[in-house]
Amino acid sequence: MYPFTDQVFIIAELSANHNNDFDLAVDTIKAMAKAGANAVKVQTYTADSLAINIDNDIFGKRKDGLWKGRTLWDLYKEASMPYEWHEPLQKVAQELGLVFFSSPFDLDGVALLEQLDVPLYKIASFEITDIPLIRAVAKTGKPIIISTGVAQEADIALALETCHQENNYQVTLLKCTSNYPSTLADANLKTMVDMRDKFDTTVGVSDHTMGSVVPVTAAAMGARAIEKHFILERSLGGPDSAFSMEPGEFADMVESVRQVELALGKVTYEVSEKDKLRRRSLYASVPIEKGQPFTHDNVKSLRTGFGLAPQHLDALLSRNASRAYNIGDPILAEEVSAIVD
Repeated sequence: MYPFTDQVFIIAELSANHNNDFDLAVDTIKAMAKAGANAVKVQTYTADSLAINIDNDIFGKRKDGLWKGRTLWDLYKEASMPYEWHEPLQKVAQELGLVFFSSPFDLDGVALLEQLDVPLYKIASFEITDIPLIRAVAKTGKPIIISTGVAQEADIALALETCHQENNYQVTLLKCTSNYPSTLADANLKTMVDMRDKFDTTVGVSDHTMGSVVPVTAAAMGARAIEKHFILERSLGGPDSAFSMEPGEFADMVESVRQVELALGKVTYEVSEKDKLRRRSLYASVPIEKGQPFTHDNVKSLRTGFGLAPQHLDALLSRNASRAYNIGDPILAEEVSAIVD
């Protein structure tokens, strides 16, 4: 299923880390590619997609948290990426070999992204209950990644059912903790595995912890996609800077994930012919004359596999030698050939 290959699909999230500077966005995407990302994800919305510009108890100034003192509308106004940037940034990403896609937050966003023919979509955690939005994305027939940061089991089931109703089964669920930043204790990566088994779908992680422990562990547990926020320098500031990875950190994470993949390898029980010769087999521990019975006193199991396998020792002890053996000679398979065959 696109975009997943044999490797974990590593997504660098631009989010608000463009800081309303187009050249900074371009430089950030270039750094993403250099750090080893497979994809750059942006967010497609306006402030009006998410909030109303009023100061009341719901949309007014935040009373705590990372964005204390900011109204939602002002925050989203600052964090949103201009629609006219999407196409040129897509071209930059594609020229660098990156997959470019986005999280739309309303139907206008979906329409824009369809004009750009993005190859897949992301549904953000807070939008998992926006069934009309999910349905519109599912109808495109393209793969969908859904974050589950504020979702109960029933919410996940409904989101998947909505996609399936549109004959879209190309859905990946991301275990996500929607705290910014979040802690290791919040990660609960066993839930990712449970989602894979319970919903019979591809899974991954959208991580907001500091560092790479969560994504690297997730890769070892079967994640097929990993998403982390990316910033050139946290000192640049911005709404998402505090929990974003710098290029060197991101590159180290990518390398660690690739090492995990290398260590996981594949399911195999193959043993090379060279290694087979390192196993134990049966040898003459003293000289044995032709016609002499094999006994525990003249046959011994030793390392190196040039002789008869030790599993045939009992059968061998009921037979007489068909030839003479010097001390240290491997016992030949022909001595019990009828059994070996």
